[in-house]
This record gives sequence, C-alpha cells and structure tokens, in this order.
Amino acid sequence: MRSISTLIVRPTKLGATNGRLEAGSISMPCFIGKGGSTHLKVEGDGKTPCGKFPIRHFYFRHDRIKRSPCLITDSNISSELRWCDDVRSRLYNRPFVSGERCRSEAMWRTDGLYDVVGVLDYNLRSRCIGRGSAIFFHLYDARTSGTEGCISISAANMRRLLPRLSKKVSIQIL
Repeated sequence: MRSISTLIVRPTKLGATNGRLEAGSISMPCFIGKGGSTHLKVEGDGKTPCGKFPIRHFYFRHDRIKRSPCLITDSNISSELRWCDDVRSRLYNRPFVSGERCRSEAMWRTDGLYDVVGVLDYNLRSRCIGRGSAIFFHLYDARTSGTEGCISISAANMRRLLPRLSKKVSIQIL
C-alpha cells in the first residue's frame, strides 16, 4: 500500500462548509469553517485558511479510540491539555497543560470531535498573533455543520486514512 503525502480539500457546491477530502484515489466528505475558506485568516473568523500545511502531530484519546498505526508523531490527550487562542498570551497557538490564565480550548472533549486530532502547521512555526490558531484535522459527528476553521471527517474515514498517511503528509486547502 502506497502512503499518501498530500490530502486535498476542495469546496463543494453543497454550501460554504461542505467539502471533499481527496487522499490519493480515496474521496470523502469533510467539513471546513463555518465561514468557508479564506486566504486572509483572522483569529475568530470561523474560516479555514487556504494553502498547503504539513500535519505536524496527532493527538489521540486513548481511553476512547484504539490508536491506528500512524507514521506521524503522536501523543495522548490528557484531561489537562489545552490549546491557547488568546492573542494577548505568550502561549498563543500553542498547546499547554492547565494552570495558565489565558483564553483556551480544552483538547479533552466530551463530544468526541477531538478523539483524534491532527495539528496543522498553520501559524505555528512563524507565528503571527491574530492570524488564527488551533487549526486542526479532526472528527465530526451527525450534529456538525461546519467548524471554527478546522477540517473534519467522520471517525470511520479517519480510521481508514490514518494507516495510509506518509510521515510527511500535508493538507492542501483550495
């Protein structure tokens, strides 16, 4: 089985939040930001940034999901893990363990959307405050109709995809 090095997300005509994720010969439905996609991402706009971004890391809820074989580095999501989206914080667009006083998102969620989370290298390495944070590749459920700027797919499709991903996989959002 050949590994997949690029995932392509294309908008569909079904609405601004609906897309198709193409992984080699595999095509599956996905959701993007509630505000559609953009080339000029701003923190809190609900839009998915356009461009090509490597997936740097995966987080798993090992208490809920059996970890799929994956070549990309991964770690457990703990109940204390959070992601900073506070533009005033030195931790902006970084994971941290509870204790810091800043606006942030809990990675340990009850709804299952973050049972598997791929961290996109969007605004990570050359971080620009206010250009968007917590852009992830994660799961959706029946209630999902769009994300806050992430890309989401079903748990079944994520299980199907993870073992096929190259160690240096990227997501290209059109």
